[in-house]
Amino acid sequence: MTAAGWDVRRFASLPSTNDWLLSRAREGAPAGLVALADHQSAGRGRMGRRWEAPAGRALLVSVLLRPVAPPSALFACTAAVALAVSDACREVAGAEPAVKWPNDLLFGDEKVAGLLAESDAGAPGGRAGSIAVVVGVGCNLDWGGPPGDGGTSLSAHATLPVGRAELLAAVLDGLGTRAGALDTDAGRLSTVAELRGRCATLGRRVRVETASGETLVGRAAALGDDGRLLVVTASGDVAVAAGDVVHLRPAAGAPG
Repeated sequence: MTAAGWDVRRFASLPSTNDWLLSRAREGAPAGLVALADHQSAGRGRMGRRWEAPAGRALLVSVLLRPVAPPSALFACTAAVALAVSDACREVAGAEPAVKWPNDLLFGDEKVAGLLAESDAGAPGGRAGSIAVVVGVGCNLDWGGPPGDGGTSLSAHATLPVGRAELLAAVLDGLGTRAGALDTDAGRLSTVAELRGRCATLGRRVRVETASGETLVGRAAALGDDGRLLVVTASGDVAVAAGDVVHLRPAAGAPG
């Protein structure tokens, strides 16, 4: 799939591009449908958080993928989109953000973009054995996020002028070349391996708030093929499937 193969629907405002696209997926919409909004009134991030940005100052977009894959492929889909966005930032703005597990893009330790992937294996349409996956992206263009949230903007790091249309086109071009790999085990493993090599979380001392409410502090040692983050703690190794991560400074006297 190339950029020309995407069906981009543009909106001045939507409650949530992910919600709109999930509804279309459940009506049988094909892969390649894209929802782009100038503003979201109820944009969502991970763990039920709101994603807010002034109108026109962020790339707010969701894409519908229908890979022939099991539901466990959700992380590989997120990885493909994260890599496409990072590559597009480099191409369009001359600045390449790193990936923070599980779904943020960073310059240093400042967040420039976040992703939210959701799936519905029962959504009609698509090829035999496929699942409907919607991946939403919020990327700050010339707004660094709410004060005190530790965010930044793409324009603050850019060496080239940043245009939303150009950034979107580059994201879709890059994702178009990656989407086919999501149909096979080998392709999904390759996608996760590429993200592993560009993940700023690995090797860092971290604090993880898991989806179950547990707090872990340790070293992010590895990223599994299924997207689980292996955290080495004082009480043992823990593989985390989902959670919020804070990159910490190294403990006194500790390496890394």
